[in-house]
Amino acid sequence: MKIGAISIDHPFVLAPMAGITNSPYRRLMRGLGSAFVVSELVSANGLEYASQRTLDLLQFNEEERPVGLQIFGEDEERLCRAAKVIEAKGADFVDLNLGCPVPKVVKKGAGSAMCRDPIGLGKILTAMVKSVSIPVTIKIRTGWDSQTRNAHEVIQAATDAGVAIVGVHGRTRAQGYSGVADWDFIGDLKAKAKIPIIGNGDILTATQAVEKVKIYGVDAVYIGRAALRNPFIFEQARAIYNGRTLALPDSDRYVSLLIKQRALLSESYDARMSMIHSKKFLSWYSSGFPGCHEFRKKVFTSEDPAQLWEMAENFFRVSTENRDLSFLNQPFLMGGHG
Repeated sequence: MKIGAISIDHPFVLAPMAGITNSPYRRLMRGLGSAFVVSELVSANGLEYASQRTLDLLQFNEEERPVGLQIFGEDEERLCRAAKVIEAKGADFVDLNLGCPVPKVVKKGAGSAMCRDPIGLGKILTAMVKSVSIPVTIKIRTGWDSQTRNAHEVIQAATDAGVAIVGVHGRTRAQGYSGVADWDFIGDLKAKAKIPIIGNGDILTATQAVEKVKIYGVDAVYIGRAALRNPFIFEQARAIYNGRTLALPDSDRYVSLLIKQRALLSESYDARMSMIHSKKFLSWYSSGFPGCHEFRKKVFTSEDPAQLWEMAENFFRVSTENRDLSFLNQPFLMGGHG
C-alpha cells in the first residue's frame, strides 16, 4: 500500500483516537511497529481562529513519520485552508474525519453527517485534493444508519475526487460504538473499490488483525483500543503475518516502555498534563493483569510522579510473569475507540 508516494511496509496501523493519539503516544507506537500514525481530530474551525490548543494538536516529531494530521469540519473553504496549514507544517498527508458520531460534531454537519450527501462531499473532497500537494485520506463509517449504508457511494466520490485512501469503521453512525463491526460489508467495499481500503472495528488481538487482512483483503487495518491494552500488538501482528513467532514481551520490555513514555510525556507537557496522561495509559496497559484493579485505584489516587512511575515499574515486573493472556480476547473500552 502507498499513501501518495510513501510506501507502507506492513498493514497494521494505529487508529486515530480523540484525546489519545497525541504526539508522545504516536512516537511510542511508531517505535513499537505501527506502520504509520494519524493525529487525533483537529477542528478546521479552530485552526481558522488560530486557537493555541488547536495548534498544539498539530505538533509532531520526525520520529512519527509517516504521519498524517486529521481534521474535521463542514465548511469547504475552511477545510481547504486547514489542509494547507497541515501541508505547511510538513505532515506527510492530511486525513479528513468523516466518521465521528459525536452529536456536537454531527449537528454542525461535520463528521459522519458529511457522508449523507456523497455528491456534495465529493465536491469538498475535490477542492481539498486540489488545494494541497500532499495526499488526502478519509475515514468513514458504513453509513448513517442500517437503512442508509451508502459507503459504496462515498468511496466512489472519494475515488473520483482523487483521495488516496479510505479508512472504514464497520459500524453506522447510529450504532456509535455499540453492536458488532460488519467486516463482511467492509470486505465487499474493498472488493469493489479502486483505491486502498483500511478496515477498522473490533480488532482485539494481533491474530485477529492478521485474519482481517487475509480474509477480507483490505490493504491495512486500523487498530484502536487494543493498542491501549497491548502496546506490542503491531510488532506481534507483523510477526504473525510474516509467518514468524514472537516471544511475548517480558517485564523488562514493559519497564522500558514505561521509561520511554514517561520521558516523551515530560518532553511534551507540563507536570499537570503529563500526570493526567500518565494515569490514563498506565491504567489501560494494566488491564487484565493480576492485581490490575487495585493497581488502577492507586494510580488514580497518586499525586507524586516519581512515586507513580516507580509503582508502575514494580507492578509490571511482578504481574508480567503471572499474566493470563486469555484477557486479550475479552471486550475492552466498549464505549468507543473501535
